[in-house]
Amino acid sequence: MASSPMASSTQSPRPNLAFRQLRGPRSPGEFAAAVRRAAREIGERVSCDARYVGRVEAGEIRCPNYAYERVFLHMFPGRTLADLGFAPRAQVRGRGARADAEAPPVPAVIRPHGPYRTSTTDRTSTTNKPHTTIQLYESHPSGSDPRACDPYAIQTHEESDVQRRAFMTGSTAAVATTSLAPIGLALGGPAEAAARLGRRIGEAEADAVEEAVRKIRLLDDRHGADGLYLRAAAPLRTAYTLLDAGTTRQSASDRLHACAGELAISVGWLAHDSGRFDDARSHYAEALATARVAGDPGLEAHAFCNTAFLARDAGRPREAVRAAQAGTHAARHGGSHRLLSLLALREAGGWAGLGDRVGCEQSLARAHALFQRGASDADPEWMSFYGPAELEGLEAQCWSALGDWERAARHARRAAATASAQTPQFTRNIALYTAELADDLARAGRPDEAATAGLRVLTLLDEVQSSRIQSMLAATARVLLPHRRASGVGGFLERHAALPRAV
Repeated sequence: MASSPMASSTQSPRPNLAFRQLRGPRSPGEFAAAVRRAAREIGERVSCDARYVGRVEAGEIRCPNYAYERVFLHMFPGRTLADLGFAPRAQVRGRGARADAEAPPVPAVIRPHGPYRTSTTDRTSTTNKPHTTIQLYESHPSGSDPRACDPYAIQTHEESDVQRRAFMTGSTAAVATTSLAPIGLALGGPAEAAARLGRRIGEAEADAVEEAVRKIRLLDDRHGADGLYLRAAAPLRTAYTLLDAGTTRQSASDRLHACAGELAISVGWLAHDSGRFDDARSHYAEALATARVAGDPGLEAHAFCNTAFLARDAGRPREAVRAAQAGTHAARHGGSHRLLSLLALREAGGWAGLGDRVGCEQSLARAHALFQRGASDADPEWMSFYGPAELEGLEAQCWSALGDWERAARHARRAAATASAQTPQFTRNIALYTAELADDLARAGRPDEAATAGLRVLTLLDEVQSSRIQSMLAATARVLLPHRRASGVGGFLERHAALPRAV
């Protein structure tokens, strides 16, 4: 999401007493120093200080980012994030999650309209103006479940019997679309509905769009983009119709602009990853326009970051360089070194596509230097995927574009190993890094190792559907065809040939 702060609730945050108890007699500064030492022990860099500790204990940070999560779990082995007093990540994956921890979760709502079937309920406002609402998806209190801070465990719980039946049929697309279906943001004219009821768009509608962003990101992390894109386009159309309806106050308008822009980027990414480059370009442009209208530099940097990635994949490397540089300009005052690092990697990918080894190496060096400055509170929520594994994976793609297959394979191997060890829930990324490794090994003249990596990817495709990954595997298979008699290659080629082809 955009990095500009938004009020997340009119209710004061609930103090994290469990975390305060773990600090013990140490001062916030002493405890922050212990956190930094623990981070160094596991190869992380976090800029923890007394202010951060105070924010955690005050309840302002409801769930830490992934870098802090790894550090805290290293400091307190055997405990879960729930034991440390944090809320489930699934509740805070988007910006401004506003569930009351003591009350049963209330689903976010917007008015129903259009062709998608939704379940409607009546809810009476404090001003006695009744209006119709729709439920986006079910919420379940975490209780004492030790998996309460695992968004993927929560997601599995929410998916219920319908998705278990989909898993039994072996259809990943069915699982993904069934998961997304309850989002149910409808099509049509909420503006007309608002006018008819004498009510303008407010915080509840912004909540609904925010929840859609969160759900889409969680599903993409697990399943990949194929099967999600067409379903996710409906919430996006509704979000922009809501913007046209007008809002009750400026804060709601700012939130809705930011959420709609993030939703456009999320849907654009689904199009990008499923090979619909023209659609992705349109969605990213829409997000960029929204950022400019709202004066939101964080959203603008995000849109440029994704545009640069798309331009590289679409064979427009010079545009990738320009977009990455524009994103760096937008993000320069945001305070997030990790965002600047990712943008430097996007620029490196563009230089690699141009065959400019010097420009690529300079951008890679800048990306590593910025990354080593560590995570911070200024890092946007959407960057949770960007850790050591993604850094290695994107560098592997740069060396691959430059034709340095051995070097590319080394970085891809590190990416796959790091992702498997640190973020096993990001199934799609593990499959992506391993597919990159298989292709690099095949082109480096190591067909047996390439076939082994390719077989690992085929196993992961039971859970993941991504046209990007399938295209990479198809290219690897073509490179390996002349080596079909090498150890393991024939088996990989047979299993790859047996894959169902997209219609």
